[in-house]
Amino acid sequence: MRKQALSAELAYAVGLLFIALGVMFTEKADLGLSMVVAPAYILYRWLNPIWSFFSFGMAEYCFQALLLAGMALVLRRFRMSYLLSFVTAVIYGLMVDGCMLLGAFLPADTFLLRGLWFVIGVVICSAGVSLMFHTYLSPEVYELAVKELSARFGVEIHRFKTGYDIASCLVGVALSFLIFGFGNFVGVKWGTVICALANGPVIGAFSHLYERGFVFYDAFAWRPFFTGEPRLERENVKA
Repeated sequence: MRKQALSAELAYAVGLLFIALGVMFTEKADLGLSMVVAPAYILYRWLNPIWSFFSFGMAEYCFQALLLAGMALVLRRFRMSYLLSFVTAVIYGLMVDGCMLLGAFLPADTFLLRGLWFVIGVVICSAGVSLMFHTYLSPEVYELAVKELSARFGVEIHRFKTGYDIASCLVGVALSFLIFGFGNFVGVKWGTVICALANGPVIGAFSHLYERGFVFYDAFAWRPFFTGEPRLERENVKA
């Protein structure tokens, strides 16, 4: 089967949109969000009734700004690529808010519908994350922190990612109990556990699918600025 050419920049845009849509669907299901986004969601649920302008997307990039500052303090350095990751977080946050407006029209009055939205959310989100692995543009701060801190402490990235996910889950549970009362799980529910178990295999399956059907190239000469590597021209990739 002949592969189709797909630009890394388009993969970035579609990947972010898919992640935002996946978050919207899982939030609509109310069965538990990914442990990575749960702390930001809890802040949104806490502050939105006080400040109505404080949206889920705003909570996302505010939380990622705090994470970025903490990472820079630990590493004792700041690079332009870090700031670009925050730009990605802001773009993603705006997409989340747009998707949440659309999600307000989705019915979720039965467990069957909520289960359907949850499955769709996990699948779409995994598809988006896999697309982000095929672009050179700066990822969100969540992924950047795992990459940079694992390298700083000499820990294998998959092990550090596991520890980071566990820490995010614990932070989410602690925030939920602190803000909404002990025993009240907001954002972190049994669906969170399913996300943790399913995301890896589903992301891997989409990556395999993309690599069978597409070859990725650079539509713009931006790769050297982001990675220091030469531009991947379309005519130099085998379709």
